[in-house]
Amino acid sequence: MTIQSFIPPQRTLMGPGPSDVSPRVLSALGRPTVGHLDPSFVGMMDEVKSLLQYAFKTNNTYTMAVSAPGSAGMEACFVNLLTPEDTVVVCRNGVFGARMIENVQRIGAKVIIVDCPWGRAVDPQALEDTLKQNPQAGFVAFVHAETSTGALSDAKTLCSIAKKYDCLTIVDAVTSLAGVELRVDDWGIDAIYSGSQKCLSCVPGLSPVSFSDKAAEVIKNRKLPVQSWFLDQSLVMEYWSGQGKRSYHHTAPVNSLYALHESLVMLQNEGLEQSWARHKAQHDKLSKGLRDLGLDYIVPEQERLPQLNSVYIPKGIDDVKVRQYLLNEYNLEIGAGLGQFAGEAWRIGLMGYAARSENVALCLAALKDALTQ
Repeated sequence: MTIQSFIPPQRTLMGPGPSDVSPRVLSALGRPTVGHLDPSFVGMMDEVKSLLQYAFKTNNTYTMAVSAPGSAGMEACFVNLLTPEDTVVVCRNGVFGARMIENVQRIGAKVIIVDCPWGRAVDPQALEDTLKQNPQAGFVAFVHAETSTGALSDAKTLCSIAKKYDCLTIVDAVTSLAGVELRVDDWGIDAIYSGSQKCLSCVPGLSPVSFSDKAAEVIKNRKLPVQSWFLDQSLVMEYWSGQGKRSYHHTAPVNSLYALHESLVMLQNEGLEQSWARHKAQHDKLSKGLRDLGLDYIVPEQERLPQLNSVYIPKGIDDVKVRQYLLNEYNLEIGAGLGQFAGEAWRIGLMGYAARSENVALCLAALKDALTQ
């Protein structure tokens, strides 16, 4: 058998990620590869850093893109900041809060869990009560936008509570960056990570991260070596530091960083606040159409994430058959339920380049057809 070149089908991606990638970003991927220490590439890295600072709304010096997906960004934040001596309060209201817990446990630190119902935002009062009872805690970790349920937590309030009890914050912004309001400096976030493939509409495989000066000092002054050599930010920071000559750490994914640069330029051109507003406007159109189809949201309206819409599957409807029908007949991908909602919900993404009127119209028409069938 002779294997031929792989030509993927042309899909419309409206699941939990990856999202549709714009032609501009795909074009950027195909530009000539240069060395990862080439002066022209180093100059572009400085621009990526500046654009990420804009997207995160931060002046943090240590803002960069980890050369791996959002899960690596998560691990980078935990393994660099924590040692086995630390106590961490983790808020769990879905799958990705549970992954935070696993990171803490693998490091050997003590974890205190604030459990909140799936499909709901993290309860600020539950966090405050927990911190009152555990004055030894030094960190608070939570997911801003829980991709497994579509719930959006009040990161500003949660960070304010953490600061009140002298805790550093670790925040998952994988699905929130560029899709909803996020202000790293104003809200006092100490360590934050995201992913390239969600509302930035870039190719998968990169994780924007940012560390406050306070968090950076913890990393610099830790006595135990970071468990992961590759994710040791004290080494990687020297590669992203600017100031001319870079220290070699690893071969950066050159072409993927071209794509991230282009997606961030597009975000800058649109305007960050305008991007937030676009996601909300398209969500409003989609939610009205879903209600007209008789589909009920899992998350209460005031806690709902615009770019990830979780709805209950109507009784008597076959989850897999509907998603296969959408894929086969319309080249449209939506997501299955995850964790507690596996087999009970669909997750419909409106992320980045996918948050457009024509995608909303296609999704609603396709779902109507599939449910009728």
